[in-house]
Amino acid sequence: MSCKYFGTDGIRARFGADPLTPAFISRLGAALGEYLSQKFPNKNPIITIGRDTRSSGEAIEAALCAGLAAYKPQVYSLGVVPTPAVALNLQGLKAHLGIAITASHNPAQDNGIKLFNHQGFKLTPEDEALIESLLEKTEPVTPSDERLGDTFDGLTVYTDLLKSILPLNALKGWKIVVDTANGATTYSTPSVLQHYGAELVQLGNTIQGDNINENCGSEYPDTLSDKVAESGAKVGLAHDGDGDRLVLCDETGRVIPGDALLGLLAKHAKTQGKLAKDTLVTTIQSNAGLDHALKQSNITTARANVGDRNVLYKMQSLGANLGGESSGHIIFSDVATTGDGLLAALKVFEVMLETGKPLSELAAAFTLFPQASTALTVPNKPPLETLPTLTEAMQSLESELSGTGRILVRYSGTESKIRLLAEAKTADQANQSLAKLEAAATKDLLP
Repeated sequence: MSCKYFGTDGIRARFGADPLTPAFISRLGAALGEYLSQKFPNKNPIITIGRDTRSSGEAIEAALCAGLAAYKPQVYSLGVVPTPAVALNLQGLKAHLGIAITASHNPAQDNGIKLFNHQGFKLTPEDEALIESLLEKTEPVTPSDERLGDTFDGLTVYTDLLKSILPLNALKGWKIVVDTANGATTYSTPSVLQHYGAELVQLGNTIQGDNINENCGSEYPDTLSDKVAESGAKVGLAHDGDGDRLVLCDETGRVIPGDALLGLLAKHAKTQGKLAKDTLVTTIQSNAGLDHALKQSNITTARANVGDRNVLYKMQSLGANLGGESSGHIIFSDVATTGDGLLAALKVFEVMLETGKPLSELAAAFTLFPQASTALTVPNKPPLETLPTLTEAMQSLESELSGTGRILVRYSGTESKIRLLAEAKTADQANQSLAKLEAAATKDLLP
């Protein structure tokens, strides 16, 4: 099911440009009001709204509320909170809809809207398609500069939950480098880690409205890595702008692949008898080396399409309680309904505490196959099968790598990019395969 405005993870675009204009956002608010009236007839809707630190966030919240106003909702404005806090507070307030205003790891000029249903799960493609159909029938709404509803301290609700994951002072004596991407976790992650007794070295903790993800956070781990090695920290962690993603580096400053984090979490849960169905859910992006390593521990890996909501759907269908993406979205469904970077970090720290092993040793148990990847910015996204040079290159490489590697070509669901990946027995072969894909994609898409 294809949508015009919704992508892999909500709506995302440059603020002020089509479609993310105040006029469109107000109409979207009205469409959401109508959607809720159909889903929950004869009830005044309850809505939670949180945002990251982008300067456009308040204007988007006001425009949404202008469209919602006719439906007389009870709106709880959470202020600046990580995206998982929106889902958590929605459940606590028994709300019908949660709205996170964020463009995640995108640059500051972008923004977006992620939606959660009354259970705290991201909306299904079917619900998004319904909202789009209602949007097409919605008359223009005059945008407003005023937010609607009551403020609610959703940040404290969120941090209180995270402060219950580990024993008090569990991280006493730990030095941790923390990069919060000048984003939504700037207050929450340090607060929780200091609660556990950790000594922090902070990066990306200056909120200006226009510097979220700017050369910091999960997309730029080199600074984190250097600071860990320089400061003698036990570990380093970084989030993206809205805090649903985690990147970790070990005590040497080495960035740990996301698949290795998933592997060590699954393996430890299995030894503790806490891995439901002895299954880890990953995506088609994950390294085949992870499957091979976990098979030795009698752990099954199941793959979903890219997108953390697709991971969750697969987890629910299989009865699994752990899943995630190599990009750092990790879902612990026993605790949360969506990916949470801080929760994931605490769970990794829990493994380190219980095993007494440093992160470098835990991650070393997972030898991943060499991968090479890149992303090209493209002006449009024609169907892959209509691209002759790329199609021919893909067919040739699939034959060449059969049984020894693989390729993955897909359009980003959140950005105007095509993502290319090659996996092979050697790094040279992976790099050569990627070069062929990149040349073919460039010829077809960037003439």
